[in-house]
Amino acid sequence: MRLKKLLGAVAVVLALAAGTTACGSRPGVASGTSSADASGALVGISMPTQTSERWIADGKNVSESLAKLGYKTDLQYANDDIPTQVSQIENMLTKGAKSLIVAAIDGTTLTDVLAKAKEQNVKVIAYDRLINGTPNVDYYTTFDNYEVGVQQATSLLTGLGLLDAAGKKVEGKGPFNVELFAGSPDDNNANFFWTGAMDTLKPYLDAGTLKVPSGQTKFEQAAILRWQAATAQKRMEDILTAAYGSGKKLDGVLSPYDGLSIGIISALTSTGGYSKGDLPVVTGQDAEKGSVKSIIAGEQYSTIFKDTRKLGEQAVKMVDAALKGQEPEINDDKTYNNKVKVVPAYLLKSVIVTKADYKQELIDTGYYTEADVK
Repeated sequence: MRLKKLLGAVAVVLALAAGTTACGSRPGVASGTSSADASGALVGISMPTQTSERWIADGKNVSESLAKLGYKTDLQYANDDIPTQVSQIENMLTKGAKSLIVAAIDGTTLTDVLAKAKEQNVKVIAYDRLINGTPNVDYYTTFDNYEVGVQQATSLLTGLGLLDAAGKKVEGKGPFNVELFAGSPDDNNANFFWTGAMDTLKPYLDAGTLKVPSGQTKFEQAAILRWQAATAQKRMEDILTAAYGSGKKLDGVLSPYDGLSIGIISALTSTGGYSKGDLPVVTGQDAEKGSVKSIIAGEQYSTIFKDTRKLGEQAVKMVDAALKGQEPEINDDKTYNNKVKVVPAYLLKSVIVTKADYKQELIDTGYYTEADVK
């Protein structure tokens, strides 16, 4: 009887062992979500606003690209309202999202909701704007934002004639009066843009080749909350009224975004009395259709083109790899410290666009058609 019981116990143990081997991970196979498990998974896409054509295009592009790979998507726009963005992300998690792509309105306000994402083992990709103050952001894809600032300042110097087309310094020019604008203080990228630009302009400011009659040369003075055109227009109007009386001429404006540039130009042609054919050099960023049309018309001088098709493509690749238990491709593991961790990142390149080369950069690459910018 004892022998029978012993043999029976051995049989049970062997059966359990066999079952465990069949259900467990095989040696050498990643224990993360498999390709089969990832098929049809829900991906939440949280974009900051629909007031910018850029974000509308980004959301649509990312959603369509994920759908082509067989993923389900939940695309939401928060209309620059932080509680709305938090609520939308919470709803994505409730619906069972397996990954999140988040372009934050304020990169410091998502700590609690991303802690929930971590509890549900949801992979989080920060999209173009770094998410700060939390360990629960896995990857980041963006452009080299310091370099974007360098390019904005470089285009301002070129427009003023202080650099030639090859980027070589031109002697004997100036002094020029310029005013400086910065992005939203709650957007981590705004600081990178500003630092890149100011590092580039500093030698000219120190030498007196560039002067800022308003005296507003600090980020806090130049920053435009939420990147609002109306706020930029009001600030430009106030500067013109206070610092440009008695026929003083404004020669250039460092603007970090096309939406702000439109507001700045509106102030120049109204309060400033500048004609559209004789405006100061005004920079920009994002190559939005309205500003490209303005560049072609000889109003705005330049913009920085960031091919968001490539940005979206990289975000999609990151999600796809992460959901398949693989390591997404990165090319920077040092720059983007969110005050809790250095977030692994993939940085893309941007280019300066002016009237001279908009066709080559925007039309020939298929980003726009000629009809789009007529």
